[in-house]
Amino acid sequence: MPTRPPGFARRCYEPLLSTRMQTSSSRLIELDFFRGLVLLVIVVDHIGGSILSRFTLHAYALCDAAEVFVFLGGFATATAYAALAERRNEAIARQRFLRRALEIYRAFLITAALMLLVSAVLVALSIDAPNMTTDDLNEFISAPLAGLRDIVLFRRQPYLASVLPMYTFFALTAPAILPLARRKPWLLLAGSVALWAVARPLQGYLPAVEDAHWDFNPFAWQLLFVLGALARYQPVYQRVAAHRFGWLVSLAALAIVIAAAYYKIFIESSLPDGSLKQNLSWLRVGNFLAIAWLVANLIRMGIAKKLAQWLPWVGLVGRKGLLCFIAGAVISLVVDSLLYTVTDGYLNIPLGLLADAIAVSALLLVAKASVPLGRVLAPRVRIPA
Repeated sequence: MPTRPPGFARRCYEPLLSTRMQTSSSRLIELDFFRGLVLLVIVVDHIGGSILSRFTLHAYALCDAAEVFVFLGGFATATAYAALAERRNEAIARQRFLRRALEIYRAFLITAALMLLVSAVLVALSIDAPNMTTDDLNEFISAPLAGLRDIVLFRRQPYLASVLPMYTFFALTAPAILPLARRKPWLLLAGSVALWAVARPLQGYLPAVEDAHWDFNPFAWQLLFVLGALARYQPVYQRVAAHRFGWLVSLAALAIVIAAAYYKIFIESSLPDGSLKQNLSWLRVGNFLAIAWLVANLIRMGIAKKLAQWLPWVGLVGRKGLLCFIAGAVISLVVDSLLYTVTDGYLNIPLGLLADAIAVSALLLVAKASVPLGRVLAPRVRIPA
């Protein structure tokens, strides 16, 4: 069982502790809920004609579900590492996360292959949509060995597979990051911020084919992963929230969230520069931290737990994280392409709602099907969560 901070810290952070090594009777359903909610949001956000995506985080904030996912990844990774190091030792914990990096790398290869395969099938059916990986597919068909090499070396990252190389990077660096988060948090934070500040020029050293780039610069996004790990090990939220002037921080966070929403809804007139997300701009970080602070208050008040209990199917998706991410990538690409073809790229509310229902239901079915399948395959193969 993971070690939990006592008293006030326990009440604040217990809902977010990793459930990976816990028994089903003692799972902390809030973390599963948030992970599942983010995965569902990622699916609908990548469907251009989605109606639900008009009401998700990116529509009202300068950040989106990606920030939440990376932050929770850092928090959950820190918890799992600490639990394994305590039950066994740090050497075994380091080995486990090296294996985890290989699991994520394997998931990247599977997702990349599925993106190419689905695009090939859609092309064969004379379906043409903007998010299909036709360029990568054409390069792969013209030079299969070179195309395979580029994917294996992260030089090509077909569509939604592009987030997984970053996670592989995080898993590889976790054994170095997490001990610092526990013992020398200020040193780790200073190093992380410094790396984030120079992330843009460092991106040029990442492997990529000509005229291509990583959609997520890991040198920048590591900041949120580190902040998630620090939130697990260091009781900053508890101390500030317990202070008599802690409410002022919540008030400031609320003001930031409202200001960002006003700008997003009433002022922004064009799509934001993609590099702001790619390199994790300070505006996105600030907006996310304000949102995270308010959500932490909801967790402390028990509201998140009630939501998780009312919507258990969301937590089911969260418990099958990596599997549902792979499935969600395929679902998004298929539903988005079909919807685009049927509507000629124009917004259609009934068809958009139907697409949302199909996408959400399909991801839920994958999560449900994986439960009995996991029991059958458990002696041989562990379906990654």
